[in-house]
Amino acid sequence: MFRGLVRAEAGMRRAMLVIFVALATFTAALVGGFFHATRTADEAIRAGERQLLENQIEVTVRGLMDTQTLQVTWDDAMRNAGQGHRIDPTWTDTYFGTFLTETLAANAIYLIDPQGELLRSWEGGKSGSPSRYRALVPQVRAALRIVDSDTSLSGRPVTYRQLTDARWPFGADGRPLRRRYGGLIDHHGRPALMTVITVLPDSHFELLRQRPNLLVTVRDIDPALLARIGGAILLTDLRLERGPPASTRRNAMAMVDGNDRELGWLTWQPHVVGPLLLVRTAPLLAGYILFYCLVLAIGAVGIREAIRVSRELAASEARAQHIALHDSLLGLPNRTHVMQRLTALLEECRDSGEQVVLAYFDLDRFKAINETVGHHVGDDVLVQVAERLRRTLRPGDVLGRLASDEFVLVRRGADGRTCADELGAELMALFTEPFMVFGQTVAITVSCGISWGPEQAADAKAVLRNADVALFEAKAKGRARYRRFTAELDATIRWRRDIEGELRRAIACDHLAMAYQPIINLADGSIAGFEALVRWHHPERGDISPGTFVPVAEQSGLMPELGEWVLRRVFADSHDFGLAEISINLSPLQLVTRDFVGTLRRLIGEERVDPSRFSFEITEGVLLDRSQRVLDLLAELQDMGFRVALDDFGTGYSSLAYLRTFQFDRIKIDRSFVHGIESDIDAQSILRAIVALGRTLRMKVVAEGVETLLQQQLVHAAGCQYVQGYLYWRALTPEQVIGLLATDKVRSYRLAV
Repeated sequence: MFRGLVRAEAGMRRAMLVIFVALATFTAALVGGFFHATRTADEAIRAGERQLLENQIEVTVRGLMDTQTLQVTWDDAMRNAGQGHRIDPTWTDTYFGTFLTETLAANAIYLIDPQGELLRSWEGGKSGSPSRYRALVPQVRAALRIVDSDTSLSGRPVTYRQLTDARWPFGADGRPLRRRYGGLIDHHGRPALMTVITVLPDSHFELLRQRPNLLVTVRDIDPALLARIGGAILLTDLRLERGPPASTRRNAMAMVDGNDRELGWLTWQPHVVGPLLLVRTAPLLAGYILFYCLVLAIGAVGIREAIRVSRELAASEARAQHIALHDSLLGLPNRTHVMQRLTALLEECRDSGEQVVLAYFDLDRFKAINETVGHHVGDDVLVQVAERLRRTLRPGDVLGRLASDEFVLVRRGADGRTCADELGAELMALFTEPFMVFGQTVAITVSCGISWGPEQAADAKAVLRNADVALFEAKAKGRARYRRFTAELDATIRWRRDIEGELRRAIACDHLAMAYQPIINLADGSIAGFEALVRWHHPERGDISPGTFVPVAEQSGLMPELGEWVLRRVFADSHDFGLAEISINLSPLQLVTRDFVGTLRRLIGEERVDPSRFSFEITEGVLLDRSQRVLDLLAELQDMGFRVALDDFGTGYSSLAYLRTFQFDRIKIDRSFVHGIESDIDAQSILRAIVALGRTLRMKVVAEGVETLLQQQLVHAAGCQYVQGYLYWRALTPEQVIGLLATDKVRSYRLAV
């Protein structure tokens, strides 16, 4: 029996040993497999992060090249810096050195010839030292070898045209193809992004006569750029280091240039799952030694935990992908996503006969809402606009936001023209009802341009560009409307954009001129003052009317520059006009510019003028919203000593209401009331009523457009004291004004208002 017990005990021991060994073996295998799995998962995540970072750097380089391409693909760029060594330093300093430095945050910009010789350089937006460029010459010339190959072309060449020194590739649309390159370089001991892009014309392709010059942009990989790159792909604590990290806890990627030369290392804190799993499952792993069933249960828990963490990482990557393709405020597809969808839709409709219609629209005068009421109100308006648009979407429609208040809506239709009209009418109808913003009713309108493809254009960029052209025309026609794209419209917009570019140069180069039309005191026939009028004599187009180029300045954002030029010239001319008062027209867009008063004070100090000699003439467009900010600005002008006159009185819907809103110094009767007054009894009555109203409100009244003696007599009989018009004087040059003021006929020219 004892032997039996011993044998049983030995058997039990052997069984326990077997069970123990089995459990130990199973536990060791399970634990080993667990650690291996976590390491494998961590390495996979690290590899994915490295690939994601590499892709984001490529996206950043492409973004730099795309932004730079817009500036160098320009007829003006071709004329001023595109070929040979004869360049315009003023132009290049402004549009290459200053503009690109601010836009791209570039550390260095170089204009070079096709052989890599330096023509001009900028660092920090200012002229740079040629010695700084010499260190980059080997890397630039290596890039030029790639640029000169067909692998750098922006498209597929269809034909080659012979230039004076080379054959240049052209695409199917007849445009010269861009050659460009982007990559990593060593910039004075620091890794940097370098782009090289050829300067090309955007419309006058005959300007391309020889191999064009190239623009080289260098952007150091500094903490700001690293923060932007890391934030885009959700990598925390992204750093630039000389060598690989000493700690294996940080993920790292080597940066190499085109010659596989190591420039530095990017390191960051990876999204690892191993430590998290170990912390959460360590207490459970001890139970595997005691109970086999618990081992299985704990294994299941570990598997479920691994799956959960993996799902969290997948969700995190999905959120990052969503953020990269959607607008953060409204959740709408951004420009990149919209262009992807538009390209796919155009490809689907290429053979089906359907058309893809794109409506490109923005909110009218949205900038004024932000500036006068506040950005928080503007954001609320955008949210309401997006919600209203979403309610009208059809299955398959794509609604996206391209910029601040710029939206696109893409829709498929059987006929492009019919679908465009339906979509345009639908969008206009959406904005007939006002919006309720913070308890106040706000009327919002939109301007819209519509194009479609493949009928009008087979390329997504071309469709968007055509819609942009149509949008420009809708704004030019008065806003709150839509326009379809046509070939004739494209030609008109090109003409307007040519005028815009030439006006920009005319302002910068001081090619405009001022003229002054006398204002006459009917009491004694003396000159009471002058109205300043801007003139533009184009060397090729001849005299261009202000009615043509002033609206172009307002639509293109040039009004602040044009207005400052006029103020400076009038202030300078006034020194030769004795004590004569001068009236200056103010555009609504010029007045609401944030720094208008500051600019005005600076010009007063620089030119040393007396504000009491000047009057600002405004139209009722300035007071359309009757905002307190505008009224405060006008009051501030009066406090500075300027006079304020309401111009073109009687032509709007609310002129009388404006006289109650603000105490003007004088009102000017529009020429439409004077023209034909000889035979229009009603016009004479209206004229007398306006003069009586002005006297009651203690305002002087000036009648414009007096061209005949009878008109002058009727205006005088109505009680109007001051007039101007061709009966007396046309607009005079400053020299003619000086000569006029020097004659004995002029005894009093002070307009006491």
